Amino acid sequence: MSAPFLYRAWVLASRCLIPFAASAEARKLNAQDVPAARAEEKRGIATQPRPSGGPLVWVHAASVGESLSVLALITRMGHMLPDAHFLITSGTATSARLVDQRLPPRSLHQFAPLDAPGPLKRFLAHWQPDAAIFVESEIWPQMLRRTHATGAPMALVNARMSDKTVEFWEKWPRTARYLFDVFTLIVTQNDAMARNMIRMHAPADRVSPGVNLKSMAGPLPVDAQALASARTALGGRAVWVASSTHEGEERSVLDAHKKLLREFPDLCLILAPRHPERGDAVEALVQAAGLTVQRRSRGDAPGGQVYLADTLGELGLWYSLSDVVFLGGSLLPIGGHNPFEVAQSGAAVLSGNHVAAFAETYAQLEAEGAARIVADGDDLAARVAALLTKPDELATMTAAAARFIAAQDDQLDAIASRLITTLKLDTP
Repeated sequence: MSAPFLYRAWVLASRCLIPFAASAEARKLNAQDVPAARAEEKRGIATQPRPSGGPLVWVHAASVGESLSVLALITRMGHMLPDAHFLITSGTATSARLVDQRLPPRSLHQFAPLDAPGPLKRFLAHWQPDAAIFVESEIWPQMLRRTHATGAPMALVNARMSDKTVEFWEKWPRTARYLFDVFTLIVTQNDAMARNMIRMHAPADRVSPGVNLKSMAGPLPVDAQALASARTALGGRAVWVASSTHEGEERSVLDAHKKLLREFPDLCLILAPRHPERGDAVEALVQAAGLTVQRRSRGDAPGGQVYLADTLGELGLWYSLSDVVFLGGSLLPIGGHNPFEVAQSGAAVLSGNHVAAFAETYAQLEAEGAARIVADGDDLAARVAALLTKPDELATMTAAAARFIAAQDDQLDAIASRLITTLKLDTP
């Protein structure tokens, strides 16, 4: 199949834009304390040697959620392929830090090369992957076609595209076929996405509905010593958690907490904003609400009426301190965040009704009694109060969450086995 005009136009544009894009990416990573040498990975310059003695499987994801979602899959594939090595690439500093903390055996991380000829040529020449797995919506045209040209079998897993993306590729059938033809297998998150992939002109005989890999990622890591210290500092106080909140949501959460304090005067709210760099602004909101605040980034022990958990990589710790978790990004039309992490911690899930990004999952969780949707801050306060005063209701929700998670794990082996066979990793 010859390259369509849209693809050729993007290749030409990328040649012109690469100096500016590389500089911008380097500045962005430098601002997040990423060493200059590692920023060069964006230009395809490797900072680690290629592993030898077995196949190298390249797994590419965009950012934090996508990267973490495949770690359990990589671990399972690694058990089945004891000689294989895994290269994980992503684009953000946050994803790099979190993946480095949870790397499966025989795995390493690099920043993904920019979608331009030079970076991709250098990247592929160095790493020479034996197979490639792309995650969710990572449709970078040159990355796909240049990897395909090496002869490495390719798969797209956990496929999820926005409605706008589906509509876009529907209008460009020749380019869409040119890109999606590289995949030997496309496993989607659900049946609806499988139908959408076919609407986008992906080869129908290679599309298969699956499950959301985020449901199989396993519990978030918890530092046992930090957990013991936090429990000592809290001294048996009742706790609830509001995590992954966005600007415009904290006011509703704090209003809910003020209402709760009238009934539970010793209650502590652990507030973990989605973007910890907003810590100063969120602290100002807490103080403006007339509430006392301690702050994780200052080294404060958990305490105060509100404990501001403005750090990265510690959500597992906060979820371990409470069976009641409100998940943000949902009181406003943001789309919601990953409820699997909460359910995997054994907590009851509370969420606003703006959960388009996880609509199917929330529907399942609600149907099984593991989650409750709240309308606003007042409703949130009422739901938290009910769970704090009705231990039987809370126990029912947490038990339902545990059953939901257990049902997902059985499917991980099947997906790993299918990928190994499809990508020809089980042949000498």
